[in-house]
Amino acid sequence: MPALWIAHVRVTDEDAYGRYAELAGPAIKAHGGTFIARGGRYVTLEGPERPRNVVARFPSLEEAEACYRSEAYQEALSHAHGAAERELVIVEIDEG
Repeated sequence: MPALWIAHVRVTDEDAYGRYAELAGPAIKAHGGTFIARGGRYVTLEGPERPRNVVARFPSLEEAEACYRSEAYQEALSHAHGAAERELVIVEIDEG
């Protein structure tokens, strides 16, 4: 069953976060991920304001989690630590 990787982000260091983004994209694609939304228009209805919102679709929840835990993504993530406030959740899609 497909899954969505949903990230809500407030960038605090553009340069460091840019390095994260350069490395994260290929890591996500290597696990079958495709970007659906990346920093477009948004409306916050509840919760903290996070001006950057990213949604990627993966073939499965397991593949999305494997991506997160992969060496390539963890290398990318090392550049995001201290460069952004983030929340990330993986949600299975019910296409029934």
